[in-house]
Amino acid sequence: MQDRLNRQLAFLTEIDTLKSVVRQSRIADSSRRENSAEHSWHLAMFALILADDGLDAGKIIAMLLIHDIVEIDAGDAPIHGVHDTAALEAAERQAADRLFGILPTDQATRLLSLWREFETAESPEARFAKGLDRLQPLLLNTLTGGGTWTENSVSEQQVYERYGPTIAGGSPLLWEHARTLVARHFGNRTP
Repeated sequence: MQDRLNRQLAFLTEIDTLKSVVRQSRIADSSRRENSAEHSWHLAMFALILADDGLDAGKIIAMLLIHDIVEIDAGDAPIHGVHDTAALEAAERQAADRLFGILPTDQATRLLSLWREFETAESPEARFAKGLDRLQPLLLNTLTGGGTWTENSVSEQQVYERYGPTIAGGSPLLWEHARTLVARHFGNRTP
């Protein structure tokens, strides 16, 4: 029992590092960039508030709380950056194995399974979670005068292409609202 507790506490200590992984998105008041731990918490709140009755909100929240833990080792890969996708996926898998492997086997297996489900978007809950993961920075960009879109010279069309399919795949209703926010930001009346 003591070994189990030691492993759980070691994991909880290790993931504290997520607080120091800085993302590109600015918080809503534009005063600073958010960190990955704040992003995960914010997404969990999105799920708590926005999840439809037909979805398992607890599972979605669990996915969102763990989905970016791999950034402790692999770093953040901003949506508007250029990445070697295969290398990034390999680095994230290796990070997931190491980080979740700190836990007792039953918990490591459960969290690794949830992380993989999120990554592959193989369930309605995972698709909804992925959609929220795109919706939150989209919302922040509209609240901060363009935020990372302006910094990275992202066009309206690129926003639709990079965010739209994932948000719509999780919730067509949320995408319809997000499209309106995007169109308004770029000065259009209709999306």
